[in-house]
This record gives sequence, C-alpha cells and structure tokens, in this order.
Amino acid sequence: MGVITFWLFAQTMLNIGPAVQQDLGISAGVLNISVSLTALFSGMFMVGAGSLADRIGRVKMTNIGMVLSITGSLFIVVAQGAPLLILGRIIQGLSAAAIMPSTMALMKVYFDGKERQRALSYWSIGSWGGSGLTSLFAGLVASTLGWRAIFILSIVITVIGMMLLKGTPESKVEAIGSQKFDFPGLMAFVVMMLSFNLYITNGSALGWTSLAGLGLVAVFLLSTLVFVKLETSKDNSLIDFSLFKNKAYAGATLSNFLLNAAAGTLIVVNTYAQSGRGFTSFQTGLLTIGYLVFVLIAIRMGEKFLQKYGARMPMLASAVITATGIALMSLTFLPNSLYIIFIIVGYALFGFGLGIYATPSTDTAVSNAPAEKVAVASGVYKMASSLGGAIGVAISASVFAAVNADGHVHEAGSIGLLVNILFVVIAFLSVFFTTPKDHADAVHSTTK
Repeated sequence: MGVITFWLFAQTMLNIGPAVQQDLGISAGVLNISVSLTALFSGMFMVGAGSLADRIGRVKMTNIGMVLSITGSLFIVVAQGAPLLILGRIIQGLSAAAIMPSTMALMKVYFDGKERQRALSYWSIGSWGGSGLTSLFAGLVASTLGWRAIFILSIVITVIGMMLLKGTPESKVEAIGSQKFDFPGLMAFVVMMLSFNLYITNGSALGWTSLAGLGLVAVFLLSTLVFVKLETSKDNSLIDFSLFKNKAYAGATLSNFLLNAAAGTLIVVNTYAQSGRGFTSFQTGLLTIGYLVFVLIAIRMGEKFLQKYGARMPMLASAVITATGIALMSLTFLPNSLYIIFIIVGYALFGFGLGIYATPSTDTAVSNAPAEKVAVASGVYKMASSLGGAIGVAISASVFAAVNADGHVHEAGSIGLLVNILFVVIAFLSVFFTTPKDHADAVHSTTK
C-alpha cells in the first residue's frame, strides 16, 4: 500500500493533467513540470534515502515515507494554484524515495529463495500493477468525484498501510560505521537532474538555443563534472559505483531505467487520445484496461519463468513484447474504430511485457547486492525506475508538444511513441550483453 501511493495515486497526473491545468489555471509548462517532478525528486533522493534507511532502520524510513505521502497529497488536495501543487508533488517524490528502497530491502531481509521471489512479485504488483491501473483509476475518479478525490483516497490508503506496518521488526545495518553522509554529492546530483529536467520540459518555451536554454545546458554539464569528480574521490559516495562491477546488477538497473522511460508511452497516448481523437479522460482510461489486466497476470508468470529459465529469457522477451505493443499504438494514421482496437491490443502487450520483466529484473538486482548495502543497492535500482520514468515522460511530452506545435497532432503521437520504442530497444541490448546466458548461470547469479 505504501508502494502504490506513488505508482497508482501520484502517477495519475499522467492522465488528469488537462483537468488539473484547467481547474488551477496553470500553464502547460507548469503542468509538464508538475507531471514529471514527483518521479524526478523520487529518483534524485532515492539512493540517499536507501543509505539512510540502512543506518536508522528500514521500517522507520518506510513510516517516514508514509507521513510524507500524506503531507504531499494533502497539499495537492487544498491547492488553488501552482505553488501548493508543485510543493505537494515534490513531497510525494520524497515520500517515494523513502518508501521504495526501504520496502525492497525488507523483502530481502525477511524472505529468501522462492519466498523472496513471490514477495517481490506482490511488491511489483504494487509498482507495475499500480501504474497499470493509473489511467483507468484516474479517469474514473476524476470524472465522478473530481481529481482531488484521488489524493484524498491516497491519504486513506497510506493510513491503512501504516497500520499494517505497525509491529514489523526493525531492520538496519549495525556495523554501518560513522561515515558522514555525502551531502555535496547529493547537491551536485540534484542540480544536475533539475537542470536537465527543466531544459527538456521548458526548452521549447525558452528556446533550445536561447541564452536561458544554453545556460541550463551549461549548468547540467558543469554539475555533472562536479558530481563525477566528487563520487570518484571519496569512500562515502552517494552512488556506490562498485555495485556496477556486477554485470547482472548493472544490466538489470540500466534496463530498468530504460523500460521505465517507456512510461512516456502513457502520457503520449493519453494526451493524443484526448487532444487528437476527442476522448474524455475516462474513455482514455478505459483504453488501458488491457494494460492493467495483463501486467497483473504477467508479474506472477515472470516469477515462474525466472524460476524455470533464469532471468535472461523473460527479460529479453519482455522488451520484444513491450516494443511491439508501443509500435501498434504508434499507428496514428488509422481511422478511429481501428485505432481503438490497436490501442487496446497495444496496451495489453505493453502491460504483458512489463509484467514479465518486473520480478526477474528486481530479483536479479536485489540478490546481487551485498547484504550490508542492500538498501543502497535497492535505492540505486529504484532510482533508475523513477529517473527513467521522469526523463522518459519529460522527453516524450516535449517531443509530442514540439511536433504538435504546428497542429500536426497525429504525427506528434506517432513520433512521441517511436521515441519510447527506442528506449525499449536499448533496454533489450543492455539485457542481451549483461545477463547470464543460461539457467545455471542465472541461478548462480541470483543466489550468490
């Protein structure tokens, strides 16, 4: 329930954006920032929160995340303009940063072997399954109770989650040492990601080659150099790059980043369906029903495939299936009735592919992490999810807006989706070159 406060409730902004923009009277640029901001802040602070969870306790950090979730949702409920909306979205991102690595680390602490894989499957139902329900849930609630009701329900779910968590034994690393937290590295990372996100989301309005736009590029490049220098010159670095010496972990994390970047598919299809085809938010949500059904079915199937074939086969198959689904939805030149069928089938394949991927990838990342760094490693892995989603949504929305600026809405939908196919193709290649090739190697990799 803690996990779905982000993947289900916070991510509804992908579908209710037009309603929020009209109600609050904000610009398209502010809306685009608010849509990607939660995932961005989640990704930026995920690793730091994972490291802190190792020190103070994973259960305690999860509860902190729950409180932040309630606070962020409350700000959005009472928002009357951009300030509280932006603040609420930032706090929601910090909430996800606290909850994701802490709960994933608890999966490794309290479960092992097949039990861990089953636990991770249900954890994935909260994340991937929550994202699968997002559009339908958002459209239904927004069209009946109003979009603010979504975040009231989020508060209710969070309170129930906190009640269920009560009494869970604490878990932390006692021998973590007394090293200071890497605040300089965190600040450099935050500046790096914020400047990148602002350039992508507002580059068209500012002018890609304007003084302001080029200034953001300069800030991004400079902060990246500072971050790399800081992280490679100290022992208490924010991101432990030694984790990536394990090829399986590196491949799982990179492919996780790229497949989450394909979440840009949702904002492109949702926006195109409403602006290009005249659908309501509820009708747009109904088109995603196949995504919801098949992602939930496929998560447990991915678990079984992992146990039978190892991680490589289902992870590669997931990329092929996901790309096929996006390709079907990119055929925006089709007439309305036929295109609706292609969206429904495309979403089903999209959800099926992501569902098969979820457990093999998560288990590969968690099981290849050292015990004393499991929350940090989980934080890096989930950082890849959040940053991938934020960057993918930002790039997809910007490409769609740029092409649609001259009124070419159908071309905008198609090109925006082709960008997401590219993300998935690169994810396929990352798995192909990093994940063990046979079941015996995979079993060894996930048990060592």
